[in-house]
Amino acid sequence: MRVRSLPNIVMVLLGLLVLAAPASAQTGDSGGAAPTAASGGYQYGVADPSLTPMVAGSAAKLLPDGLAAAPVDSPPEVQNAIWAANAIIGLPYVYGGGHNVRFTGRGYDCSGTVSFALHGANLLRAPLDSGSFMRWGLAGKGQWFTIYTNPGHAFAVIAGLRLDTSPAGDPTGLRGPRWRPVLRSTRGFTARHPLGF
Repeated sequence: MRVRSLPNIVMVLLGLLVLAAPASAQTGDSGGAAPTAASGGYQYGVADPSLTPMVAGSAAKLLPDGLAAAPVDSPPEVQNAIWAANAIIGLPYVYGGGHNVRFTGRGYDCSGTVSFALHGANLLRAPLDSGSFMRWGLAGKGQWFTIYTNPGHAFAVIAGLRLDTSPAGDPTGLRGPRWRPVLRSTRGFTARHPLGF
């Protein structure tokens, strides 16, 4: 019998080794231990636990590092929106940032920030500008999400915590996507919320 090529044999042997390996080795599960630098970091598609903190109760909590902890008693959509927003916290304000089919940017504007969070919750398929948010969802405050919007600005309150690029009312005065420690005036804004939330 003639062997076609050495790479084919190597691939067959590697396949047999993977089949013989324990399931935990195949999936990268180390019995609950966090991945280390020696293991090459986190597995693709697995959330970074530093961006997905949780807190007891039904209200989100601003953490000292500027990220938000999602409430345990909230629906998965709320938790996912908070964790998605955590990924862009601290990026600069960039006009038009996040307004593309992938919701990406080197920074985000107000409606790009809100769109990014809602997309992370699977509640928005395409980014919206602040004027478009005025017609999005249902009128009024929601139980978990409220988008405050007018033709020139949009921000969100998710599980009681404000996500906003404007530093209005924030003693840090920093611009760009951030969780803000206090609610700002909503005068002149229209309140909208997604159905069911």
